[in-house]
Amino acid sequence: MTAFATPFAELPAEIPFFPLERALLLPGGRLPLNIFEPRYLAMTEAALAHLRLFGMMLPDPALPPGPNGPGLFKVGCLGRIISFAETEDGRMLVTLQGLIRFRIQRELPLERPYRRALVDYASFQADLAPPPEGVVDREALLAALREYFAARRLQANWQGIDQMSDATLVTNLSMICPFGAAEQQALLEAPDLASRASMLTTLMRMEAASDLEPPALPS
Repeated sequence: MTAFATPFAELPAEIPFFPLERALLLPGGRLPLNIFEPRYLAMTEAALAHLRLFGMMLPDPALPPGPNGPGLFKVGCLGRIISFAETEDGRMLVTLQGLIRFRIQRELPLERPYRRALVDYASFQADLAPPPEGVVDREALLAALREYFAARRLQANWQGIDQMSDATLVTNLSMICPFGAAEQQALLEAPDLASRASMLTTLMRMEAASDLEPPALPS
């Protein structure tokens, strides 16, 4: 458990959450946020005043909007604010540390500017434990990463990548690769680190192959 973790028994049953496209937060990951909308500024200020916790949720593009905003997937990740700064133009620059995933039980009425829900963490208690070692096929993952970067003509600090632990590498790649919403949510809901690494390897190979395919000729 990290210094910023919260014991399982002390996790709040009611949380505010931030629905944001392509902003995947995973346990152990760090997500920088540039917060400027008044309702999410209010949410951040409320979180700073109490436990420094709020959830991140990915909107589900397959669902229609509801009365409170975009339709959502059912699983998100609770994060703790580990750093923040206020800018002269009224924004807040926040870094959120992922703690544990949750499942929404019921969204609450919109009595405050931001959305809130009752959540359940029972299925994800293992997120609070140290990540296991030796469960990732690192060779396959790095091979897929090289294919992915080559297809997109991206450069990488391979020395830095080699020094990352398996969990840090899988978490960082899952969060920064620009996959679609369904793929990001699948990575979030992967049952364990080995499953997430295997899924990430497959996704990068598919994306690399897609980038290398020649464009279809008009009929």
